[in-house]
Amino acid sequence: MSTNNKKLTILITGGAGYVGAMLCDQFSQRSDVKEIIAIDKEPMPDFLKDNKKIFYLQNNTSDKKWQDLASIKNPDVVIHTAWQIREMYGDQKTQWLWNIDGSSDVFDFAFRTPSVKKLVHFSTVSSYGAYPTNTFEDVFTEDKPFREDEYLYGVEKKVAEKNLKEKYDKVNARGEAPQVFIVRPAAITGPRGRFMRVRFGLQAALSGQLKETFLQKTISVLVSFVPVTKGWVRQFIHEDDVCDLVTLFTFNDLEGEYEVFNISPPGKPVFGKEMAEAVGKKTLPIFPWMVRLAFFLFWHLTRGKVPTSRGGWKFYSYPIVVDGSKLTRQYSYEYQFQSRQAFVDKTQGRYSKYIK
Repeated sequence: MSTNNKKLTILITGGAGYVGAMLCDQFSQRSDVKEIIAIDKEPMPDFLKDNKKIFYLQNNTSDKKWQDLASIKNPDVVIHTAWQIREMYGDQKTQWLWNIDGSSDVFDFAFRTPSVKKLVHFSTVSSYGAYPTNTFEDVFTEDKPFREDEYLYGVEKKVAEKNLKEKYDKVNARGEAPQVFIVRPAAITGPRGRFMRVRFGLQAALSGQLKETFLQKTISVLVSFVPVTKGWVRQFIHEDDVCDLVTLFTFNDLEGEYEVFNISPPGKPVFGKEMAEAVGKKTLPIFPWMVRLAFFLFWHLTRGKVPTSRGGWKFYSYPIVVDGSKLTRQYSYEYQFQSRQAFVDKTQGRYSKYIK
């Protein structure tokens, strides 16, 4: 429960997305939540449609149409999860508008709305950059600079964080800034992500879940063996941990003003061979140039239907390993799931009951 008796009104962008929809679902079940304002350019998810606590606005964050309706509700907390993650083939200008301008509008709303006391922004570890000079021993902490300059998702998240800091510094100089929490997640996974929202991604491809179209079946055949480079490694954070740490920020009185956290559990990351073993497949050793060529061909031959956009090959070739312990040191948050457990175990988690 929150540390005061007030029932909160919470604005969540990306309310139809993976993380946003879970937050809408779980927060709406709390007695200390008055209402949730959910914003997304997509329709309201079916599993939320009968939820009386959710006020749903089908708007893009960049379309200037939601601010007046949201401000009337006097939200206490703004949580920004909305993002066009998959690069839009041949339409990066629109994607930039949605992600960068849309985020700026969300930040401006949070900073100029007197009722807002907290802003939670979702960033990414991808912005640290996957480079040949990275090693498994080079662990990125929150004070390390963002270096990504090619992979659009990482570039846009880097720009969004820069914009947020500049806006925060201006309002903070006037003594008017809400508390800001930035989270940089490792790969988010769990029963809902893997089985309730099957998308064209790493886990779906490796586990053979892509079976609907000819293209998906072709991809599944191509990954009968798991191609693995020497530098391929992943860290995974369970979806329950993501929801719980946002719960910590939202409902508790915490010390801090502008706080940035890598969110990734302690312990070993998951290497390519272990990912293959987890889905019952053998590995096929390959070189980074092969990944780069395959990504280029699939991206252009399928016009982006296979999400292998420019620069994405680096993240299958060179490691990014982050330290997520600051959250534990600062706020005593204990992760529930280790990386490998989050990747492999489909029996644990709040949404495991929906797996048939």
